[in-house]
Amino acid sequence: MFLNYIKELLSKKIIKNSITNVSNHSNELIIKTIGIIFDENYFYEKNDLMSELTKRGIDKNDCTILVFKNKIKKNEVFSYPIFTYKDLRWNGTILKKEVREFIDHPFDLLISYYDTEKTPLLALTNQSKASFKVGFSTIDKRLNHLMISTNAENYKVFIEELFKYLKILNKI
Repeated sequence: MFLNYIKELLSKKIIKNSITNVSNHSNELIIKTIGIIFDENYFYEKNDLMSELTKRGIDKNDCTILVFKNKIKKNEVFSYPIFTYKDLRWNGTILKKEVREFIDHPFDLLISYYDTEKTPLLALTNQSKASFKVGFSTIDKRLNHLMISTNAENYKVFIEELFKYLKILNKI
C-alpha cells in the first residue's frame, strides 16, 4: 500500500516534468481514425458515447478504445483492452503490449475522456502519437490541443462541443 503511494507520487512527478506543450501541427487532415481513452472508474456509458459518435458519421471500425480501471477483479472478462496502475512503471513508462500499440498508433484524433488527473492516464495521453488531442479543461492544459469545459457525465454535451469545434477547424 505504502509502496503504491510512493510509486504514484514519483511517477506523477516524472510525468508532470516530462509533459511538454502539444506541438501545433498545422495539418489540415480530415479526421478518420479516433483513439479514445476512458476512465471506467467514473464513466460507464462507453456504448452510449460510441453511439453518439456514430450518429455524427464516425464509423465504429475507425475507433479504438482503451480503458483504465483502478483494480481488476479476478474473474472479470473484457471485450476491449484495459490497463491499470500495475501497468505503469516507476519511471512513467507503460510496457503492456496493447497499451504500447495504442500509444504508437498515429490516430487523427485522440479523445482523452477523463476529467480527473491520474498518472497512468496522463502518461498515456502525453506519450500518444495522435496528431490532434482533445480532453477536458480540468486536466493539465499542456496535454491537449482542444479542451472542453464540461464533466464526464455530460457525454452528449462533450460530443456536441467537440463536433462544433472540429467543423470550425475543418477537421471533419
